[in-house]
Amino acid sequence: MASGFFAILDDIAALMDDVAVTAKIATKKTAGILGDDLAVNAEKATGFLSSRELPVLWAITKGSFINKVIIVPIALLLNSFFPVAIEWILILGGFYLAYEGVEKIYEYFFPHPKPETGKDSVEILDDAGKEKAKIKSAITTDFILSVEIVIIALGTVLDKSLSLQIVTVSFVALVATVGVYGIVALIVRMDDTGYKMIKRSGNVGFLSTLGNLLVKSLPVIIKILAVVGTIALLLVAGGIFVHNIDYLHHLFPGIPSIIKEFVAGVLGGILMLAGIAFVKWVISLFKR
Repeated sequence: MASGFFAILDDIAALMDDVAVTAKIATKKTAGILGDDLAVNAEKATGFLSSRELPVLWAITKGSFINKVIIVPIALLLNSFFPVAIEWILILGGFYLAYEGVEKIYEYFFPHPKPETGKDSVEILDDAGKEKAKIKSAITTDFILSVEIVIIALGTVLDKSLSLQIVTVSFVALVATVGVYGIVALIVRMDDTGYKMIKRSGNVGFLSTLGNLLVKSLPVIIKILAVVGTIALLLVAGGIFVHNIDYLHHLFPGIPSIIKEFVAGVLGGILMLAGIAFVKWVISLFKR
């Protein structure tokens, strides 16, 4: 009886050792998407009253948990009964990520004209409505990024046992949510912490200097995250294309993989951007 109990403990220890190895690989593979997820949500969680930042972030975090509760079992079931779907979902998700990255670059150089507002303009949404809309948008983006995170994590353990797949993917999904939104919470509260330091120090001394640094650093950090996140999007998308499309995988073998993946991501995004623009143009013709 005792030997059986210790055998079970030994099996659990062996499983956890395997999980530690596979989770490390899976986390490394998904780092690019996690970087973009961090940038996107840091941006979406700002712009509110200080008292609403954490409640908004908590609402997005709960939505992210629900997303992963839905996605993880579906991904595992597809892998068991329809594994070819995993590859197609990855490629389709890669096109979405590439489009999002290229669209950000396009928007930077050719920003959409902002609608004019006058004194008589009516605000369509009140503050609560804006908050709900922003939360909904963040959760929708999180869902798409979560699909990629889960499937990429699953792709690193396809040759492993089902139990190892379940534990590894679930662990990565949990770490992705807690890690990303925990860091976002620290980022969005930087300015509030800085203001408190300035107030407590009477705007003199080391605390005041540190407080001013935190206040001024927040917009800079969000801009840096946005740039890094965009590059990460294109690299992740290009990596998906290169590793899952056989023709691209063997194309130009002498070129460094990072350049190859970045170019593939940019080209995929341009194709999507042009395709969506063409569809919108056709729809506008029918509306005339």
